[in-house]
Amino acid sequence: MALTSSQLLEQVKKLIKEVTPDEVRRGLESGAVKHLVDVRERDEVMDGYIPGADLIPRGFLEMNVEEDVTMDRGASIVLYCAGGNRSALAARDLIAMGYTNVSSMIGGIKGWKDAGLQIQTGGLLSEDDMQRYSRHLILPEVGEEGQKKLLQGKVLLIGAGGLGCPTALYLAAAGIGKIGLVDADVVDKSNLQRQILFGQKDIGRPKVEAARERLLELNPGIEIVAHHDLMTSFNAFDIMADYDIIVNGCDNFPTRYLINDAAVLTGKPVVDGSIFRFEGQATVYHPAAGGPCYRCLYPEPPPPGEVPSCSEGGVLGVLPGTVGLIQATEVVKLVLGKGDSLVGRLVLYDALDMKFREVKLRRNAECPVCGDAPTVTELIDYEQFCGLPGHAEAAG
Repeated sequence: MALTSSQLLEQVKKLIKEVTPDEVRRGLESGAVKHLVDVRERDEVMDGYIPGADLIPRGFLEMNVEEDVTMDRGASIVLYCAGGNRSALAARDLIAMGYTNVSSMIGGIKGWKDAGLQIQTGGLLSEDDMQRYSRHLILPEVGEEGQKKLLQGKVLLIGAGGLGCPTALYLAAAGIGKIGLVDADVVDKSNLQRQILFGQKDIGRPKVEAARERLLELNPGIEIVAHHDLMTSFNAFDIMADYDIIVNGCDNFPTRYLINDAAVLTGKPVVDGSIFRFEGQATVYHPAAGGPCYRCLYPEPPPPGEVPSCSEGGVLGVLPGTVGLIQATEVVKLVLGKGDSLVGRLVLYDALDMKFREVKLRRNAECPVCGDAPTVTELIDYEQFCGLPGHAEAAG
């Protein structure tokens, strides 16, 4: 016997349990309801949803419920939609899958609103986000929640040179929501061999402005803040205040010590990289997580002129790409809270031999900044300290 849609719904609702919005509210508050699932389409959810709900469109519920909600067939699950019909059909199908404590909310989100109960808006990926980050979303380690973390990430890149360019490109592409760029330099023709954010038309432009333009072309949905300035003892805390992770791409000692000390004093991790000729290295300095800081390895800078810069010794054009991508990877892992970061480990890369080595790093209890009895408690005149002129060049 053929059924109309209304007849089918009538039969289904006799077979399942329905609950009122107020019963759902009480169940959520008491913990009796373990899982609340919104089965509407994404464009509907964008207009508002019940706080704490899992969002799984009706067409994907049976395929995703075990992974995205629970495999516990006895867990209490409440489903809701716009008006209570799709959630009723969904409840029937979960019961057929063996879920024994499933119910459908009467009236759906409309009934919830009519009862004067709170809804939440925002904090969801748009349709454009879903397309742009689709390869992230299918990774169990990232998914929608992880991508939202990336879009909420705030990362400061100090130096828009050889290391800063590939790091910035991939962080922008990955969807880091706010990226700050600090560099006082302008684009020079010699930069184009390795600083891949820039082109011929950018020669003479401030690096941070040219970089901002290119990154927004790549991903207009993020925020790029250009700091066309030197990082100094006077502005370091102010510039770093709006960011959670610091990426160091500078190759001069005054800036490296300044970044390190300011990050230690504010409890922020520094994703560090350096390059020279055919070799590079990368690590994460994060004493707040039990690792060392830069001064644990190098308490005092070398004498002026002892260590040549890239402009003096040269650098293989593709080298900063490799090291910069290691830095970008470490940033993404820190934002997601996934994987084993390079805190306490230094990766050494030899491009000529195509070899990677790893060295263990340990916090120095006598470190003047992060040690047990620190002597450096404020930022100092690093140019004088290092005996070098004050110029914050990007690495490479």
